[in-house]
Amino acid sequence: MKIYTRSGDRGQTSLVGGTRAAKDDLRIEAYGTVDELGAHVGYLHDLLGREDGGSQSVVREELVWVLERLMRCEALLAAEAEWFAKLPQIGAEDVERLERGIDRLSEGLPELRHFTLPCGHPLVSYSHVCRTVCRRAERRTVSAASRFPELPETVGRFLNRLSDYFYALGRRLGSDFGAEEVRWEP
Repeated sequence: MKIYTRSGDRGQTSLVGGTRAAKDDLRIEAYGTVDELGAHVGYLHDLLGREDGGSQSVVREELVWVLERLMRCEALLAAEAEWFAKLPQIGAEDVERLERGIDRLSEGLPELRHFTLPCGHPLVSYSHVCRTVCRRAERRTVSAASRFPELPETVGRFLNRLSDYFYALGRRLGSDFGAEEVRWEP
């Protein structure tokens, strides 16, 4: 199978199920942003392996799990409603797993009493890149769901919690690598 099909040259693409949609359709915009997020998460995964000599293996495994769930989100956002049941789902258990990960990452960290700047160490900063792209993916998903209410609401919940996960990950990595949290002092 060739990588290119030429079928999108005029600004349309196919949804799962075959319906053609404009490339600026809200669903396409949402799953495209989730796809972008996946590329950032993959890069963070790879940076962790090089930066820390492997001590972040639990996080790397979690990030592979996140990447798989992001592909599920993309598939659901790209599908016609009658295809949802045939696709891998995002469930409440996925959101709960993220919450457990956030709790684990936050253990032993100082209580948050101020806003922090997304800097201090390259991995901290890149966790925040993932967080902000995730927030945009969530906003795009909310927009798509407002026009296509049949979209599974668990996708938005998962993305919402995932952005919190990346915030907690940035804090954990900062602590692990001895980076001082930089407070925002208005």
